[in-house]
Amino acid sequence: MTSTTQPRQKKPPLYFYALLVLIPLLFFVLLEAGLRLFDYGVNLNQWVPASEGKLILNPDIAKRYFHTIRNVPFSNQDIFDAVKKPNAFRVFVLGGSSAAGYPFSPLGSFSRWLQTELGILYPNCTIEVVNLSMTAVNSYTLRDLFPGVLEQQPDLVLIYAGHNEYYGALGVGSLETFGSNRTLVHFTLFLNNFKTTQLIRNTVRSLASLFSSDAAHQSGTLMSRMAEDQYIEYGSGTFHDGIAQFENNIRDILEMAKQQGVPLMLGTLVSNVKDHKPFISAASAGYQPADDVFLAAQKELAARNVSAADSLFQLAKDLDLLRFRAPEATNRSILKLGEEFGLPVVRIDSVFRSSSPNGLVGNNLMTDHLHPTLTGYRLMAQAYLRTMREHRFLPSWDAAVISDRTLDSLTLAGFHFTRLDSVIALYRIAILKNDWPYIEKNEKRPISALVSPNDAIEQAAFAFLTNEPSWEKAHLKAAAWYLAQKDYARFQWQMSTLISQYPVVVEYYDYTANELMKAERYDDARPYLQQRYGLKPDAYSAKWLGTISLSKNNTSEAIRYLEESLKYDGTDTQVWYNLSGAYANSKDYQQALNAINKCLALDPAYPRAAGLQSQLLAATQQ
Repeated sequence: MTSTTQPRQKKPPLYFYALLVLIPLLFFVLLEAGLRLFDYGVNLNQWVPASEGKLILNPDIAKRYFHTIRNVPFSNQDIFDAVKKPNAFRVFVLGGSSAAGYPFSPLGSFSRWLQTELGILYPNCTIEVVNLSMTAVNSYTLRDLFPGVLEQQPDLVLIYAGHNEYYGALGVGSLETFGSNRTLVHFTLFLNNFKTTQLIRNTVRSLASLFSSDAAHQSGTLMSRMAEDQYIEYGSGTFHDGIAQFENNIRDILEMAKQQGVPLMLGTLVSNVKDHKPFISAASAGYQPADDVFLAAQKELAARNVSAADSLFQLAKDLDLLRFRAPEATNRSILKLGEEFGLPVVRIDSVFRSSSPNGLVGNNLMTDHLHPTLTGYRLMAQAYLRTMREHRFLPSWDAAVISDRTLDSLTLAGFHFTRLDSVIALYRIAILKNDWPYIEKNEKRPISALVSPNDAIEQAAFAFLTNEPSWEKAHLKAAAWYLAQKDYARFQWQMSTLISQYPVVVEYYDYTANELMKAERYDDARPYLQQRYGLKPDAYSAKWLGTISLSKNNTSEAIRYLEESLKYDGTDTQVWYNLSGAYANSKDYQQALNAINKCLALDPAYPRAAGLQSQLLAATQQ
């Protein structure tokens, strides 16, 4: 009898299944290694070198969060030491455009006011106030950056954030969103650490561009692009998702700070409620349209019912369907988190109210719907400094003993800000209000119709905002104009302001000192030479510091600098000649003779050198 039983098929060995998993994994490991080896794509590391021994937030870091926007925002580019000095007091600031100081950024932020104040109070301390804030980012960005902040040994972290929670990158109502699932968003941010992610994203974007144009997403202000016409009703699911998103991300940050023992301060949010009507108004469940509530608030104010007007203005803001201004629920979350973690909360909203007529914040302290004026940013800095004092978060070194009035006066005198920066801010606001949601998109006018530059400073500002030259080139252009007018005071202030932003660029010190010396303004040139020499000594700075010292009859200092110059360049006949004169002044005639002999060996026709040589020969023979 023949058996019909089929032979049993042998099971694959276990390593076969292991290979099924390992082969694709190995493929991606090798792909990632290859992409890193050939430096594919954009470097998305958090910190990059600004110069030798200095770090800066990567200007491309926003590409972690913006994938459909071509011109991504960047921070104020504050520079700090790669290795923290023993006497350093290091503060990091995190937030969106208001924390960055828009429209006065990079110089007008509250962090710059604070740095100026701290520098006056602690002259023997290295003050580093590093502002990492960027336009159109929210708590997802802050949470993503925070571990890197902790790595840099902060003494204090300041947070002013919440206005961008809905429309900022990865927010629940943003063009750049993955929905309200925080786990998915954080996993996506984790994947941004890999070059393979960039490759996949770039490939998909290239394929998509074959079938559609993204021009619509690239025109207009970043504010108008990020919202993508997403209207969010008060009390809706999306509304509550935004509050939860903010609260949970900030809670994660506070937990990390607590674990590392790093002090942290939160600030409540403020916006223009009195003079800015709601962007989008419509009836919502249980509430009147926002415009009707705003109108009722104005009527109550006209009738001098200030308390009723205040409540209605706040409600009108909360009912605005376009959530560019944080609802009061966000401030309640900030206060709740402060209490939960035992952290100080700086009541920025109360500070602005107390400085506003009838306690209603409007155009008196706001440039637009939520960005403070320069005075407003100064108030913010004062509020943070007060709270730092109250909670003993200031440096342990003894502070200068000066009154608050004197501190205010010195801060105003030493705060680096120019007319060019004011004009840039003015033009930025004009451009912002020339786009949706301030106006309908079809009402938009050419920029040339909004502003008409009248002089070189206004032209430099206009070129900066339209032709996209760098901010520093605009300032150099303004400085050159002042120089051509022989307005040396404004030339110096312009260059000092540029140097305050980029203190490691030695060319700015050289340019300023050289132009002042050409004008025979040696006393004005000396501080720039000293700063340059302290930053990176070279033949040029040492030469002129020595020459100026010689002219002041400070012989020992002149000899020190001139000898230092020769270490960098031993062929400068002018240095040899001046060094000879310095030795002669100190009655060291043999050294003086050696120096003038070297000068003549390099240039036998050097003016007056032969006569000095004869005098020194006679002096050495006596």
